[in-house]
Amino acid sequence: MSYETVRETDEAVADALEAERDRQNDTLAMIASENHVSEAVLEAQSSELTNKYAEGYPGGRYYGGCEHADEIENLAIERAKELWGADHVNVQPHSGTQANMGVYLAMLEPGDKILSLELNHGGHLSHGHPANFTGQTYEVEQYQVDEETGYIDYDGLEAAAEEFDPDIIVSGYSAYPRDVEWERIQAAADAADAYHLADIAHITGLVAAGVHSSPVGVADFVTGSTHKTVRAGRGGIIMCDEEYADDIDSSVFPGAQGGPLMHNIAGKAVGFGEALQPEFEEYAQQVVDNATALGDRLEEHGFSLVSGGTDNHLVLVDLRDSHPDTTGKAAEEALEEVGIVLNANTVPGETRSAFDPSGIRIGTPALTTRGFDEDAITEVADLIARVVDEPDDETVKDDVSERVDELTDEFSLYE
Repeated sequence: MSYETVRETDEAVADALEAERDRQNDTLAMIASENHVSEAVLEAQSSELTNKYAEGYPGGRYYGGCEHADEIENLAIERAKELWGADHVNVQPHSGTQANMGVYLAMLEPGDKILSLELNHGGHLSHGHPANFTGQTYEVEQYQVDEETGYIDYDGLEAAAEEFDPDIIVSGYSAYPRDVEWERIQAAADAADAYHLADIAHITGLVAAGVHSSPVGVADFVTGSTHKTVRAGRGGIIMCDEEYADDIDSSVFPGAQGGPLMHNIAGKAVGFGEALQPEFEEYAQQVVDNATALGDRLEEHGFSLVSGGTDNHLVLVDLRDSHPDTTGKAAEEALEEVGIVLNANTVPGETRSAFDPSGIRIGTPALTTRGFDEDAITEVADLIARVVDEPDDETVKDDVSERVDELTDEFSLYE
């Protein structure tokens, strides 16, 4: 994408945009929540729909001139229904967090009870953390993973639901490498007479492709992001049964936000259309295969993986056994120096600060988009191990950085 027109108006912004394009081209993006969209999605998101207010929903807008906005939003909705098999879809949330907010506003009152996974165990801020609006608005109790196995403690979840008597149970996670037993969580919600919200922000694309189990048709509400394992316009989505449709729609607009970002919805429509093509299933399976290969190789290098492996797009590494003197933040910073970008992350039983935790979270969606297969990912695992083993060795960093440059040239991204 050229920024010549931007440069004519604003050189400083053009410089930053070009630098970001170069950064993405020249580094290996392994943050589990990041991906690379197609140029078609980029083009749709930079369209003239940026100029258009379209408060309301297709066929019921509060502004005139929305006929093309209606067409595009309807395309996004119908494609999402086909992708995930949902009865009702709202594509207007600006993010996964605002999708969750839409469900909470629709179904809860201030002071109601949320049962969700603890953040240090793989949960998300919008599931009830005290720094988030959820923790400030609702009463929150949290379940955990079994620290020995790394798997969700379903028995503990069921016991907590029985004792806490929540109004809603939240499943779906931001740093959990295993498949989820949606039906079992739904049974716990039913027993407590609670709603069940499944937040599939990270695995939206894997669910759409059928390489991860789906909570659609199981949970009462399913929310997600549209830019992680689904390479669509940046934002959020809510899916539910038709009986909840009016409540959800009114809680998103006007409840949680004003006018939808129609240019982002155009990007969602294009990305959903791409995900409906047969090759997307191959892509999603490769994401999972690459994560498995990544985890297997890191284990060969002596790294400890939370839960002992992965079923999805990420591995969560606990450095405390293999590298007790190296924090997740130190590993993140050393790897970024050589062009491998991932993030420090808390791990179950965390003994350090969340700002300098004991783990690193590594994802494969973006590298898979670039064309990396198991062999290439295995080599990346070797490079990660070299740097984390010797984070202060400048010779190692120089060697790894040179190989990263070769890999980014071989698996090119944006011209």
